[in-house]
Amino acid sequence: MAARPGLTPSLQQHLKAPQARYKFSPVRKGWEKRPTSIRSARGATRSDNTPPQANTSKLAVPGSLANATWNLYARTFMPEWTPEFLVYAFISYIVFLFSTTCHEAAHALVAKLGGDDTAALGGQVTLNPVPHIRREPWGMVIVPIALMLLAHGSMIGWASAPFDPAWERRHPRRAALMALAGPAANYTLMLIAVIALRVSHAAGWLHRDPSGGPDFATITLFVLFSLNLLLGTFNLLPVPPLDGSTAIVLLMGENTAQRYLEWLRGSSYARLGLLVGLLGFQYVYGPIETFATNLLLR
Repeated sequence: MAARPGLTPSLQQHLKAPQARYKFSPVRKGWEKRPTSIRSARGATRSDNTPPQANTSKLAVPGSLANATWNLYARTFMPEWTPEFLVYAFISYIVFLFSTTCHEAAHALVAKLGGDDTAALGGQVTLNPVPHIRREPWGMVIVPIALMLLAHGSMIGWASAPFDPAWERRHPRRAALMALAGPAANYTLMLIAVIALRVSHAAGWLHRDPSGGPDFATITLFVLFSLNLLLGTFNLLPVPPLDGSTAIVLLMGENTAQRYLEWLRGSSYARLGLLVGLLGFQYVYGPIETFATNLLLR
């Protein structure tokens, strides 16, 4: 593997990419097999379906810490229920639960500071996930775990924090700040993961496990980075019922914002907006993820 400027040989060895016969899918956020018979870089045709093994790839991928995400996803989203897959699925779910709890707790806290105690009275100004799970058990436990195990690593979940609609109409800008608090919490967690990765790299704390892959701490930090980048960005889409649909009132005048919120809460387009957001997000998130990864982890 060619030397990369600014990287020690040991870190270069740590960040080797998976085998070329697997490709990364930005839609599934994981690795998918290429067609059974593929053409290698040397021109030879291969037809085996052996999963990618750590440290055997000769595919050169530019970058530094960012490249470990390729190895991470190759190892995390495996198509079989191997013990390795179950461990990484557990890591992903715990990170999801913690990140979602922080997201909703931030909504509740900012709403309380702005004069709406609805979520606070429900016990949601807390990093304890139990009150949030009680409110949304399907979105925070049942559906994410089921999809993680049955859909080979794909995970969907949701949560919510209650608020007073009358307070929102009286104070649209406070409501917009409440909406922005959730994504802000996710981006904060993402930056914490970046700092932890960089400090660990500089201090030489990044290690490989006995099988040759990233260790537990490295994988956890990469999942924390990637999942919170995803959650924060998705929730900023300006379509109902996502946070971005309320946050945009910061760009409106007081009267316009109040009329907009009355229309938004009284319309029946929330599900349609969510569908539009899901369909459009797969096209806009790839460049955002690439930019953020190259900026923060290279």
